[in-house]
Amino acid sequence: MEFNLENIVRKNIWNLKPYSSARSEFDLYGSDKNELTLLDANENPKGDLNRYPDPLQSSIKEELAKQKDISPDQIFVGNGSDEAIDLLYRIFCEPGKDTVITCPPTYGMYEVSAAINDVSVLKVPLNKDFSLDLDEILRSSAFAKAKLLWICSPNNPTGNVLLKADLKHDWQAQNYTRGDDGYAICSRV
Repeated sequence: MEFNLENIVRKNIWNLKPYSSARSEFDLYGSDKNELTLLDANENPKGDLNRYPDPLQSSIKEELAKQKDISPDQIFVGNGSDEAIDLLYRIFCEPGKDTVITCPPTYGMYEVSAAINDVSVLKVPLNKDFSLDLDEILRSSAFAKAKLLWICSPNNPTGNVLLKADLKHDWQAQNYTRGDDGYAICSRV
């Protein structure tokens, strides 16, 4: 079965209509918006810092896309890793229902954000050399139903860097489907 993102995103999130500000909808016959004072946004017509920043971060995404040879819509720009972590919980995890896997010792915000979002955490400790215990992760009862597996590289606080070869498992070989209970199910090939 082919991977389908819609199957693992919370339905209420998938169905959200994107916020659209008046600025993004406004087109004064091709006028340069930087030359206008947009009073509906409470902008100050004087000074250099009179504009709200671009909420879509279009310029930086274009630059990063060129550097990485990918499409700008494949890039997420956030306010630090904590924002990205919280958003992933809110997008994929149903409060009071879902589970994630962490591999301690690791970044503490995975647990903090799980608690804030009412998501259960299954801990699969790292090996003594701080490598992932892949056998234990795959054996864990929650693996098939876990919505997220947090792998931190470089890991905090150990500092070790996870290389693709370190995984020793072809995660792409997994078939992800959505079960009747709404959980993502992994079946090994």
